[in-house]
Amino acid sequence: MAQTRGANRKVLVLPGDGIGPEIMREVLRIVHFFDRRHIASFDISEDLVGGAAYDAHGTPLTEATLHEALSSDAVLFGSVGGPKWEKLPFELWPERGLLRLRKEMDLFANLRPAVVFDALADASSLKREIVAGLDLMIVRELTGGIYFGEPRGIETLSDGTRRGINTEVYSEEEIERVARVACELAKKRRGRVCEVDKANVMESGGLWREVAQRVRDSDYPDVELSFMYADNCAMQLVRNPKQFDVIVTSNLFGDILSDCAAMLTGSLGMLPSASLGPADASGRRKALYEPVHGSAPDIAGKDVANPLACILSFAMMLRYSFDMTEEADLVENAVRRALAAGARTNDLAAPDAAGISTRAMGDAVLREIEKAV
Repeated sequence: MAQTRGANRKVLVLPGDGIGPEIMREVLRIVHFFDRRHIASFDISEDLVGGAAYDAHGTPLTEATLHEALSSDAVLFGSVGGPKWEKLPFELWPERGLLRLRKEMDLFANLRPAVVFDALADASSLKREIVAGLDLMIVRELTGGIYFGEPRGIETLSDGTRRGINTEVYSEEEIERVARVACELAKKRRGRVCEVDKANVMESGGLWREVAQRVRDSDYPDVELSFMYADNCAMQLVRNPKQFDVIVTSNLFGDILSDCAAMLTGSLGMLPSASLGPADASGRRKALYEPVHGSAPDIAGKDVANPLACILSFAMMLRYSFDMTEEADLVENAVRRALAAGARTNDLAAPDAAGISTRAMGDAVLREIEKAV
């Protein structure tokens, strides 16, 4: 493994709310271990986001924090939100901080892997033979579609009733760039992309199919491209998930399907994600890495949260932002070995077994990393 001490890799850490600070603490222990052992070093800064930022500054994302994110090589994100802030005006909700980061950083491609570790194949709600060995990637378009389309809002009609409006809007450029990300990933995996839409009832879905086919035919002839309707894809994910390699889809469908795929692995606490922006002249992309599971306010502060999704998000950062494949493998294999040795937080433990603490799971992963270096 290359000695990388002193490298200037600027990383902004945003622990956020709920269990965010607890799980991020375990990631930072690995970061500090890498530095002490001369494996890799990072220029780390830490700031507030979400409800924590609102409490301190009256906004879920300050301009200074946004500027820091835009000038960083990568952002490590914990989670935002909780009942404490639910009565705030919509524009001040903690989640608005994350959405603004995604929009301002132009993080258009969200990568959500669903990998079933051998030791957890029985933790899935599906039969072992259905999920054992599963390794799929969902690429979700993240900055367009119905979550951002105009017109939107709630209007009062002439008879006094109200109507809610959201609009699904996609340009060819938005579809093309996320399709390219999916094809590039497929080239490094098993060479298959499934584009998911509702082209049978939505014109935007027809455009998705047309653009994805054009991208594949012009630049990725070795990638196998197939198409599937979103409702069928949801069914196939629980029927035969191992048929998929890379799924690429819109913001709305990606949101839903990635959470469905998450449960194939046994727990939301196991799912990392990466959100990537367009490549600059040097090939680097702005990027934000976060666990899928959210802030889990009901267990916050109890030292029982599963930190593995956040740790695996750090591994994705190593792989996609810094091309540190060996170091990413080191972290992922340490997680695999810790699980094989029986380490389980409450979300992974058998019904009649007590799980270990957040800190103890971090200890288990660190032990396995140390054994390997």
